[in-house]
Amino acid sequence: MTATAVAHPNIALVKYWGKADAELALPATGSVSMGLDVFPTTTSVTLLDSQEARDGFVLNGRAVEDGALTRVEQFLDLVRQLAGSDVRAHVDSTNTVPTGAGLASSASGFAALATAAAAAYGLDLSMRDLSRLARRGSGSATRSIPGGVAVWHAGDDQGSFAETVPAPPMAMVVVTIDDGPKAIGSREAMRRTIATSPFYPAWVTSTTETVGDMLTACAAGDFTRIGELTESNALRMHATIEGAFPPIRYLNARSVAVFDAVAALRAAGTEAYATADAGPNVVVLVQPQDRVVVAAALAHLGTVIESGTGPAARLVGSEGTGTHRPVQEESAE
Repeated sequence: MTATAVAHPNIALVKYWGKADAELALPATGSVSMGLDVFPTTTSVTLLDSQEARDGFVLNGRAVEDGALTRVEQFLDLVRQLAGSDVRAHVDSTNTVPTGAGLASSASGFAALATAAAAAYGLDLSMRDLSRLARRGSGSATRSIPGGVAVWHAGDDQGSFAETVPAPPMAMVVVTIDDGPKAIGSREAMRRTIATSPFYPAWVTSTTETVGDMLTACAAGDFTRIGELTESNALRMHATIEGAFPPIRYLNARSVAVFDAVAALRAAGTEAYATADAGPNVVVLVQPQDRVVVAAALAHLGTVIESGTGPAARLVGSEGTGTHRPVQEESAE
């Protein structure tokens, strides 16, 4: 049995930074994101002969044997537990997101893995439960399951999932400054921030408030307010991270130059708002009609890619049939 799925990364408008429960990957606060329609991850999961002793993992054509394999195996163990199976699997993933560069490669990666693995092991999960499953692999993957503009709810294991919310049409311009892996991964940086940054408690309080404000702005179609909240929340997150000990700094001089250029565009009359996840690369939130102009204005600062709003994670093949099947929607309760 083989199942293949595609998922896209998402960029948080209101950031996720900090776990309330590390084992269950429960966030300390809710968050809101916009899915991208670029940088897809395609993952196939093939069930192996029952005598196989270990799962296999190939990423971008190369066999993986290090901690990344262990992380995939641990996730597949969760799927097997749900399915009542002990059959091992081979995972073959092609990831077009720069890995570990702060562009949500783990979000698309684990969203695609969750979707393909659930199908391969015969699980018929609702969008909500698939989002909960993806959360166990990577927190941000929770939001890549529904796609679009999504809110990830804080809460317990049952209540912490992502769902789409109404929002105005929006686009993003991704400015890649450095596509190499980060010196300090998000998990370690998050742990250090929680343990040592004096700003972290205020981050939790303010972000909880910002999620509510963002959902109100999205429902009202207020792009200006959405943009203001997005940029402010990103800078608050980076300030909180920089307050850790030893300090962690993801934004560099070129990152700041993009933020400055975006501020100049606003001053000149083009609405654009900058944000950055845990890395040096900057993503600019714009209205769809402005994406070409903004991309041209920022092209000298890095590699620029335009993106619309991304789709939900989806199956693209099962048992080699090449059939297309969307993830099952949550049934009414």
